[in-house]
Amino acid sequence: MPEFPSVEWFRAAADLLNASDSFKRLGTCDAEMGVQVGDRYFEIDFEAFEVKDVKEIDAKRAEELDFVLVQSPEAWRAMIEDIQRNGRATHEYTLNSLDLRSAEEFARGKDYHRRDSFYRFNQTFQEYFDMAAKIPTTFPAGVA
Repeated sequence: MPEFPSVEWFRAAADLLNASDSFKRLGTCDAEMGVQVGDRYFEIDFEAFEVKDVKEIDAKRAEELDFVLVQSPEAWRAMIEDIQRNGRATHEYTLNSLDLRSAEEFARGKDYHRRDSFYRFNQTFQEYFDMAAKIPTTFPAGVA
């Protein structure tokens, strides 16, 4: 059972998305997406019709990505638990909703044109996180 956050967890989501028909339905996606959970950073690389790579990175590399999704460990847990309860993100926990209601930017990036890929390929990224419904997940102690 993979712990969130970990390369193992993000890889499991990538493998599930790669095995689904999502890319055929939604089209290609080319983006270097980052996810920040606390002081940990992960890179998920989307290339054409697959998630090509998943790795843990440092803050310096995160600044070079198209965008980084940032929220607290508790908020990430709430999102994943919502997806697991409902089979997909419900209204309050979709990436769009999180972005719109966040006091700070949810999708962060220095270059607006590159950050725009968050909006352009949003449904693919949502499908990626909705794979959490199929991943038995544990969370580190202390993340309520």
